Amino acid sequence: MNHHIIGIQFIPALSEEELIAIQTLAKVIWKEHYQPIIGLQQVEYMLDKFQSVEAMQSQILDGYYYFQICSDQALIGYLAYKIHENELFLSKIYLSKDARGKGYARTAINFLEGVAKQHSLFCIQLTVNKNNTNTIAAYEKIGFIKKEAVVMDIGNGFVMDDFVMEFTVDQ
Repeated sequence: MNHHIIGIQFIPALSEEELIAIQTLAKVIWKEHYQPIIGLQQVEYMLDKFQSVEAMQSQILDGYYYFQICSDQALIGYLAYKIHENELFLSKIYLSKDARGKGYARTAINFLEGVAKQHSLFCIQLTVNKNNTNTIAAYEKIGFIKKEAVVMDIGNGFVMDDFVMEFTVDQ
């Protein structure tokens, strides 16, 4: 089922073709956005570990839902979430550079709020790199608040140094 809200669609990504499209977009977004924050080596490691087709297929088998974010039939971003016992965990939400600052992230959160309500969940939680200041500011503008700081070892000598942020879902 495709979900259509204000000119953008959230299309479940299940086929290998759809996941290849996400993998391709992820490479562009991550290299442009994260290389200045965490460096090329960690970007390439994380893309391989978390955003390769094989990694996404494994995550889907583990209960993650991937969606393409499309505007006028064009892929402009993607998101992935998992339903936890008490919250919806927003694992990934990425928009191409041209799609940022247009309210699409807010629309995506509205879409996720609907999913959370269907599952009687009271919050959406995510992690964001502590140095990703523009994104943190965007999340705060939408209504997320910082809950805690976490450092996670992701292997190969790399860590994710993040804030956990939370958004309360209106019931």
